[in-house]
Parts: sequence; C-alpha cells; structure tokens
Amino acid sequence: MAKHNAVVTGAGAGIGRAIAVRLAAEGAKVVVQDLDQSTAQHTVDMIAEAGGTALVVAGDVSDPGDIDRAFSACEEAWGACTLAVNNAGIVQQVRLADMSVEEFDRMIAVHLRGCFLGCRRAIGPMLQAKNGAIINIASQLGQIGGIELAHYSAAKAGIIGLTKAMAREVSAAGVRVNAVAPGPINTELVMALSDEWRSRKAGELPLGRFGEVEDVAATVAFLASDEAATYVGQTLGPNSGDVML
Repeated sequence: MAKHNAVVTGAGAGIGRAIAVRLAAEGAKVVVQDLDQSTAQHTVDMIAEAGGTALVVAGDVSDPGDIDRAFSACEEAWGACTLAVNNAGIVQQVRLADMSVEEFDRMIAVHLRGCFLGCRRAIGPMLQAKNGAIINIASQLGQIGGIELAHYSAAKAGIIGLTKAMAREVSAAGVRVNAVAPGPINTELVMALSDEWRSRKAGELPLGRFGEVEDVAATVAFLASDEAATYVGQTLGPNSGDVML
C-alpha cells in the first residue's frame, strides 16, 4: 500500500477502529476521528503499541467545522490527506410508522451528511495533487433495505449514490472513490439490535453467520492500495452473501 496520510471517521470502535488499525499496520499515518474522544484515544494507543502513527481528533461528522479540524490536523502533522475513509455511523431500530422526524434527520445527518462533508473536505487537496483515494462505508441494507431500519437503509443507499456520482466527477483527475457495503458485522452497534432481528438476519445469510470487523478492514485496505487502481465507483460487499452482484 502507498504510505497514506489517512483520516478515518468513527474510528473509536467497531469497524472504524479495525480500519484504522489495519491501515496503520500497513504504513499509513492515521487521524482517528470519533465523537467519543476516549474511545478514539484507545484506538490511537493500540496503533502506537503496534509501532504505528496516529492522532486523535474528536468531533461530530455532521458538523462542517469538526470535519475540517480532522483534515486540518492531518495536514498540519503530516501533509495533505491522501486517503479519506468516511465510516462514522449510528444505528437505531424503529419501524417507519413510529419514526420521528428528528430520528430520521439524525440518521441522515450522521451517515449521509457526514459522508458528504468528509468527501467535500478531502477532495480539494486531492484534486490539486491529482492523487488520492476516498472510501465510503455504506451497508448492504442500502442495497436491499432492512426491516425497522428504513432511515439507516436510506442513508446508506444515499452513500452508494454519492460514491458513484463523485467517482464520475473526479476519477479522470486521479482520485479514486469507492464504497464498501458490509453485511451484518459483529460489532457493538449490531449487537444492540434485538435478538429477534439478529436471528432473522443470520437465517437469511448464505454463509450462515455475521462477518467480523477485520473482513471490512481488509476490503478497505485493498481499495486503498495500488492493486485497486482500476476500481472506480464500485461497491464491494463483505456481506456473508446477503447481496450477490
């Protein structure tokens, strides 16, 4: 992998932590961004213990100022960001008929607005350098929908559409934009869903089990590498067979 200067949002736990740790292990310098500074610091400590380089920036990805601080920290420490991974997310289980406007708006703000803000902040320096990679973390539910997760599914579908549109705009200028759409992964967020939901979903999977955070991190590491040079506007799916394309 190229020695990236990376910003990974939502990297305090779960998939984001695994991505940050994997990228650092492959030589990237990583800004670990998360709403929770203490969990983000734990990720940085893990990276440091393994001999890698990382720093913490706490903030809300739906806030343009907080996003700017994360990328500015990268620029001040190591130079322009060459790899942006827009991963931050939340989950909430509620049927559409019972969903409040505030619940819908917050889901869209964290996932889709946060992804947009990260892409927008990353792209200027990348276009100037004619080099860079952006990887947006979507979900297979953005492709097929999920019961009691309409707002989450809508936000993730938006990320996939945003990724494709952006890839068409900037790929010829040397910036690759792709998405990863994991299936259910054994994370704290997924474990917070009901036992009934998780049991039903596991039964739908051809593989018969949920994935692990390392599966997603490996996919991101591939897309960040020179080996993925012709991957443009793609959505890769470590999803236990829930979506087959």
